[in-house]
Amino acid sequence: MSRGLLRRSIYKSPAQLRLMRAPGAAAVAALEALAAATRPGVTPLELDAIAEAAIRAAGGAPNFMLEPGYRHTICANVNEHVVHGIPTDRPLEAGDIVALDVGAVIDGWHSDAAITVALPDPARPERTEAVTRLSSVTEQAMWHGIARLATASHLNEIGEAVAAYVRANSDYGILEDYIGHGIGRRMHEDPPVFNVPVGRRGPEVKPGLVVAIEPIISAGGIDTIVEADDWTVTMADGSLSAQWEHSVAVHADGIWVLTAADGGAAGLAQFGITPVPIP
Repeated sequence: MSRGLLRRSIYKSPAQLRLMRAPGAAAVAALEALAAATRPGVTPLELDAIAEAAIRAAGGAPNFMLEPGYRHTICANVNEHVVHGIPTDRPLEAGDIVALDVGAVIDGWHSDAAITVALPDPARPERTEAVTRLSSVTEQAMWHGIARLATASHLNEIGEAVAAYVRANSDYGILEDYIGHGIGRRMHEDPPVFNVPVGRRGPEVKPGLVVAIEPIISAGGIDTIVEADDWTVTMADGSLSAQWEHSVAVHADGIWVLTAADGGAAGLAQFGITPVPIP
């Protein structure tokens, strides 16, 4: 979820980084519960309740509910709905692609993460291939961005890595109006985290930087419309979309993916990068 940024120092102290581990773990619990429960016949409203229960069981609260006018734990974006989708009672169907965005707050510190679940349709193998590939390319784009963060001198190298991967492996569109962000005492803080090259270097990557990296990819164009509910954003051409997101911390010894159970080890192994726990 990205509705606006709060300007303040973008670098956290070592003690503050440690405080961000708990909300990250709460988001992990929610993501794991959502991944296990997302299947045909389940409604996004049911998934919303599952995510809320997981976050509260981990000692947190859903931070999306802190956004003015938003009453849910997750954003559930199905098919052509790309971001900020309000959970509905429409049961999911085989062949759907579902992006689930969630965050938690504990002791005033925030996390933000998203997964995309592609639901196979045995009767339509071409649909299964379309949703599976879109989710996979988007997830890998995220990991390429995270891997670049581990070696970058400046933040906007992330967008270069994300775009290079997507453009080398697909003809998908990379949404430019919805981007990643800093995270900490607020869910949305500076600096912006772009998913395409922007012609400037951005802030220095150094210990204390914590960002949410979230490529949002369309199988078609990149133009969007906002629905009448003033939240749900839909692809203007009706194309399918996907979103993957992790909150990632840079510290003196390396990087740590706060919203991955293994700190990002599995996703970063392909790059020869080993994440290091926050001391």
